Amino acid sequence: MASKLLRAVVLGPPGSGKGTVCERIARSFGLQHLSSGQFLRESLGGGGGDSQAGQCRLSRVRHPNPNGMSFWLHPCCFPASQSNFCPAACPGFPRTLGQAKALDGICELDLVISLNIPFETLKDRLSARWVHPASGRVYNMDFNPPHTQGVDDLTGEPLVQREDDRPEAVAARLRKYKDAAKPVIELYKSRGILHSFSGTETNKIWPYVYTLLSSKIPPILSEEEH
Repeated sequence: MASKLLRAVVLGPPGSGKGTVCERIARSFGLQHLSSGQFLRESLGGGGGDSQAGQCRLSRVRHPNPNGMSFWLHPCCFPASQSNFCPAACPGFPRTLGQAKALDGICELDLVISLNIPFETLKDRLSARWVHPASGRVYNMDFNPPHTQGVDDLTGEPLVQREDDRPEAVAARLRKYKDAAKPVIELYKSRGILHSFSGTETNKIWPYVYTLLSSKIPPILSEEEH
């Protein structure tokens, strides 16, 4: 049976839980979960990013589930010298109207999931977030802390707090996202493909995301088994 294709993106401000939602989508629908941050770090030769990140192309990442359907998930970022690229739907992309229009030139999206989280919740989440630079693993000191304070669970290496996750930078970061994302949201809303989900907890938003995607692609796990 020929594989069907669903092109979708997950949008939301920093700290909205896009990565968690995509991980659950991958598990529930039998998909491969690929981290855009991981591919970006590898393509740049290590831990740090640079301004070239915005010029990365997207690699085709299509993983079929047992029901013969495929789902585009997460971007794989590689240097522009690479060839044979197609778009992969991903969390947090496109972030600007310019990126959305560029994506239009590559593919037509079927579905856009937008996560709407209150400002205070986002501020608290981001301020409590620490990362393992080499792997990109993210910890939240409130609800997903490391086993040992300040240390990565797998490597024992120290965790760091990103400059833009520090309390004094979070408010400006969220305002910047809101201004840039507003025309993107309006664009997809006008096309009738935008599905918005609001709440303060990913666990409460997830059942609605699961129900939506279940109408598009057959799941391999029940909602409770994710």
